[in-house]
Amino acid sequence: MYTRRRFIQTAAAVGAAGFAGTFLCTAQSAKSRKPNIIIIFTDDQGYQDLGVFGSTKIRTPNIDKMAKEGMQFTDFYSAASVCTPSRASLLTGCYPERVGNLPVLFPSDNKGLNPEETTIAGMLKSNGYATACIGKWHLGHLKEFLPQNHGFDSYYGIPYSNDMTIANKMNLSSDLKLREGVTLKTIWKPKSDWVPLMRDEEVIEYPADQSTLSRRYTEEAIKFIKSNRDRPFFLYIAHTMPHIPLYASPEFEGRSAAGLYGDCIEEIDWSVGEIIKTLKSESLDHDTLIVYTSDNGPWNLKGNATDKVKGNKNRRIGGSALPLRGYKFQRLEGGMRVPAVMWWPGRIPAGTECREIAATIDLLPTIAALSEAKLPEKIIDGKNILPLIEGRKGAGSPHKAYFYRTRGVRAGNWKAIKPEEAKEFELYDLGRDISESKDLAQENPEIVERLTKLLNDHKEEIDRNKRPHGISAGAKG
Repeated sequence: MYTRRRFIQTAAAVGAAGFAGTFLCTAQSAKSRKPNIIIIFTDDQGYQDLGVFGSTKIRTPNIDKMAKEGMQFTDFYSAASVCTPSRASLLTGCYPERVGNLPVLFPSDNKGLNPEETTIAGMLKSNGYATACIGKWHLGHLKEFLPQNHGFDSYYGIPYSNDMTIANKMNLSSDLKLREGVTLKTIWKPKSDWVPLMRDEEVIEYPADQSTLSRRYTEEAIKFIKSNRDRPFFLYIAHTMPHIPLYASPEFEGRSAAGLYGDCIEEIDWSVGEIIKTLKSESLDHDTLIVYTSDNGPWNLKGNATDKVKGNKNRRIGGSALPLRGYKFQRLEGGMRVPAVMWWPGRIPAGTECREIAATIDLLPTIAALSEAKLPEKIIDGKNILPLIEGRKGAGSPHKAYFYRTRGVRAGNWKAIKPEEAKEFELYDLGRDISESKDLAQENPEIVERLTKLLNDHKEEIDRNKRPHGISAGAKG
């Protein structure tokens, strides 16, 4: 029988009486303006790849401090184990199948997230927010699918994964910077791992200098925060790293005991520290919620993988999902359970841990509640998890069941899953077996039956109410 897990107040947390007074004072201050929202979304970062989540080789002092001053979510999920659908779900609050079931998009694709969908950015923009997308987009590179057609005022970043190439006939800026010997005559010759850097709807650099992306994303974020300090803002920073090929700036490359992969995470941690430092210097820290998480689990790659970039084998190494089983591309926990930390001084109780089921699809309705924005009129799947974030007494997960696409379901601690290679459903008790090491399906057929009915009912409802992805005007489906 499922028992709701409670919030655990760590030794680092403040005393109850002192916290109550501090919370009242700062909460009243925060209510004087609509809260700023910052989502920091990394790419293919493993569950264990933060100090607070157990890494002994990767140093993440800034994110660890976020957890000490905020809340760590141990059972937090992405809606997919690959890039494109996970991002569609985060921004729309829906399971991927509801909003077009987009696969991983490539530069040759003519589809993307339907512009008729309401995103977090669109919802907040109509509520008076300044909005910016910085980093990896991967929801369609054609004009009608780019961030500014999904509620963002501005965009700076690469339009898809960093192992791809330039798409045919992209809009080029008049001050385009060409690198690596590329000319206007040779620019359309595709080359793997050479990706365009864009500002708004134009390519401004090709190929992008990937070793500077994390730093430049941070600089753009700081500029945005400072220029919008007097109004509420939504900042979505979707880091390119640690997707392969891996790159870190010269200041960070070679520093981590976890190799180049660790260098990438440590530079992202530095970026988080710079953003928090900026919020504090602008007196915005008590008015801002930061959510740090990843799009899915890590690649199943080892240390001697072949790499064509500068002969550096380390550019194609994956992270660690331990103690979870599985990797990116899989519906096992290691593919879809991701590290998550939330920070909001005075609003989120410091030093707390939430073990309830929560997910990226919950961010849109939660942000709507925080900002008093109008929810989308169309069906969404996410739930308001503000009671969890605020650590309210007795708060539990609003999810009766959480679905691993169409192949699995979790209800309480029980998970029924049909892995890609399996013919029958497997059953795991995640409360006792986080590593999914012992299949309990044979001993508990009634639980399997109950969970698979939940999954079948979910699939039937999605089929009745699913919406199409976008297709570029004039293109064939």
